[in-house]
Amino acid sequence: MAQRPEADVIRLTLPARAGYVGVVRLTVSGIANRMGFAYEEIEDIKLAVAEACTNAVNHAYDRSAEEMELSVTCRVFPDRLVIEVADQGKGFWFDGQPADLRPIHPDADLDDVAEGGLGLFLIHALMDEVDVQVGEGVTVSMTKYVRGDGVACDDRADSEAEA
Repeated sequence: MAQRPEADVIRLTLPARAGYVGVVRLTVSGIANRMGFAYEEIEDIKLAVAEACTNAVNHAYDRSAEEMELSVTCRVFPDRLVIEVADQGKGFWFDGQPADLRPIHPDADLDDVAEGGLGLFLIHALMDEVDVQVGEGVTVSMTKYVRGDGVACDDRADSEAEA
């Protein structure tokens, strides 16, 4: 009998356009539901992934670039879902310190807060682990652990029983 891989892997390669962010949201929602995440956790995952995708769509590429692609990889482990959103566009400065991702100073007047810059802060707030790699493009890796209080059944056990 062949040994199962450590994780099931689902890969999407999409045009880096805003209209495809919804496709990614639907995909990760289906995967998270299948894994048994609770409704609120699925909503958190969808929002974090949409933020990462939107950052790539809006900031990674020069609008004149012809081949703007967004790569999304979902790794389904028994205890967690790891989602990587990657682009090959221009990177940005990031020192990897979540404490530096505060969206605003607590005493700041809301009229003085600059628009944008909340995406990574939000992703860190919603996911259990976040890793940002900047090089030839940006890869945002987000992990959410299964807490076991979701409602979906795990049909992998049914598939394995049939094999």
